[in-house]
Amino acid sequence: MYMGTPQAPDFLVVQLNAVDQIQKHYRSTRLSMAYQAEIISSQPQSTTTYIVSAGRESSWNSDICDCCADMEVCLCGSFCPCILACRVAQDYGECLCLPILPGALVALRTSVRERYHIEGSICGDWVAMDCVFICALCQLARELKSRN
Repeated sequence: MYMGTPQAPDFLVVQLNAVDQIQKHYRSTRLSMAYQAEIISSQPQSTTTYIVSAGRESSWNSDICDCCADMEVCLCGSFCPCILACRVAQDYGECLCLPILPGALVALRTSVRERYHIEGSICGDWVAMDCVFICALCQLARELKSRN
């Protein structure tokens, strides 16, 4: 029969010492925060600057149905639209093979519209390139031809 004072296992002593250290650190941090000289009463505010460009919107130089305005573009678009699409991409400064990629001509039309500040939307660009592809491609070619 053991009559001595019970000893705590070593791992329990280490854990109790760690808990004591955490409590001392918490108390000292709490006390130092209580005596802060400057009281912050509001959160920092962010500022947002909007740049609005008024009067810079323009329109296409030719209507989407003015296909016969430039007969060279009209004939090329009617009989060889893939060649016209490659030429439009090259005239814009992009890779000749760009029209091969799906959706690239919608992106090209949107980019032309943004570069020259032509009014419209991405949705309108998609509808034009999907529903009246030849007419929209010819319009794009005429636009680049007149701007360059």
